[in-house]
Amino acid sequence: MKYFRQAIQMLLLTTGVLFSVGRLSPVLVAAQSAKQAVCEGAGLAGASCAPPAGTPTIDTTIASVINVLSIIVGVAAVIIIIVAGLKYVLSSGDSAKVNSAKDTILFAVVGLIIVALAQVIVRFVLSKV
Repeated sequence: MKYFRQAIQMLLLTTGVLFSVGRLSPVLVAAQSAKQAVCEGAGLAGASCAPPAGTPTIDTTIASVINVLSIIVGVAAVIIIIVAGLKYVLSSGDSAKVNSAKDTILFAVVGLIIVALAQVIVRFVLSKV
């Protein structure tokens, strides 16, 4: 029951973060219009104000870093699940070892869910920028 309550709290926290990020869109629009004003003031209106093609932007850099970290955490979580599964099988019916293995599997699955939600949040935020 304790773990279910913690999972619900994480879900509510993630939902709150998503809705608060959605409220930032007026700020992002103001930033875009400020960028356009700077480009026009410098006489660089149109496509010449955009960075050259192939230049990495902050969006692509952040997305790349988050993707690499997500892959690392995902692989680590899968390895932990495998090790905990072996620990569960080899527990010989000892209730302390069984509970420890179950908790480890649960925490690894929660970690995978958090990584997936982080990907969704990052993609949502970067699409708004």
